[in-house]
Amino acid sequence: MKHPELEEALRNRLSIVADHAFRDRNPAAHLEALKSAHRQLEARRALLPADTDARLLHFLERQSYEKALAFVESGDG
Repeated sequence: MKHPELEEALRNRLSIVADHAFRDRNPAAHLEALKSAHRQLEARRALLPADTDARLLHFLERQSYEKALAFVESGDG
């Protein structure tokens, strides 16, 4: 099952975390971007259907976002 909105939210969250130049240039704005990305990700997670693969839910619960993204990209999730 594909989850394009979740995939986009995961990519966004991971890109913000990886943007060290942004963090160094403006820590407060970077933190706000992280908070916004987290809210977006949680909103997408809340919309997942009841039959969502338990592995994907586990990755999201444990904030293993790289694993969650790989799982979604593989088409398994």
